[in-house]
Amino acid sequence: MGLSTHVLDTMHGTPASGMAVALYTTEGGTATLVKQLVLNADGRNPDGPLYDNQSLKVGTYRLVFEVAAYFKARGVVLPEPNFLNQVSLDFGVAHADQHYHVPLLVSPWSYSTYRGS
Repeated sequence: MGLSTHVLDTMHGTPASGMAVALYTTEGGTATLVKQLVLNADGRNPDGPLYDNQSLKVGTYRLVFEVAAYFKARGVVLPEPNFLNQVSLDFGVAHADQHYHVPLLVSPWSYSTYRGS
C-alpha cells in the first residue's frame, strides 16, 4: 500500500541511481513540497515508500525527476538547451487504500510512465 516510485535509465539499461526526485502535493495551481530524495542503487527511494498506507490521502500529487542533471552526472553530453530538463508527473490518488506505484522509464530524449503495482 502507499505510494512508491522506481526510475529506470533506458539509455544505459540500469536503475537511475543518484537521480534527484521531489514529491509535492497539489491543489489547484499550488504545489507544496513534501520531500526531496536521491534514488538508491536500485533506482528507488532509499527510505522505502514515499507515503505509507496510513499517510497516503485521496488527492493530487506531483513527482519531479531531475533528468538532465542525472544524465550530465553520468557523463552524457547534452545539447543546450537540453531536450528534457525535468520530468514532472501530475497524478491523482482516488483510492488511498490501494498501492500507487509511479515508475519512470527515461532517456535524455524520451520517457514513459504508468500506474504500476
